[in-house]
Amino acid sequence: MSPAGDWHGFVALNFAATIRQHVKTHDLGRVYAAETGFIIEKEPDTLRAPDVAFITKARLEPLQHGFLNGAPDLAVEVVSPSDTTAEVESKTQMWLDCGTHEVWVAYPKTKSVLIHGREPEPIILGPNDTLDGGPLLLGFTYRVGEFFE
Repeated sequence: MSPAGDWHGFVALNFAATIRQHVKTHDLGRVYAAETGFIIEKEPDTLRAPDVAFITKARLEPLQHGFLNGAPDLAVEVVSPSDTTAEVESKTQMWLDCGTHEVWVAYPKTKSVLIHGREPEPIILGPNDTLDGGPLLLGFTYRVGEFFE
């Protein structure tokens, strides 16, 4: 994959920083940056890296120098202008199929977020809506539009 563009990197960092602050304050687990690889299948190994990842404290292993085994509990994907709807849907389904509990898909163009995995159908949040962390990030709330400012 080629490096992320300006807007993509800015939005991904806003998600990571905001989630990390909440996770650190409440000792909920660990947040990972986009370069972190997760081995989601073995033989052959399949390695993937979401834009932001979170693993709950209950699943944490000691820090290591290799890739993480298994999927994160939460994956955040920021949609780039070059991403097609099919690619985004495929990536989202891949995370859910390999064990990720929730996938937040951020759309910078519309300043919106789709939450997959919490309900049977995706939850659509616009810029004035409040994103809550649900059961994974208890107590987390943030106005969606702020991720894009």
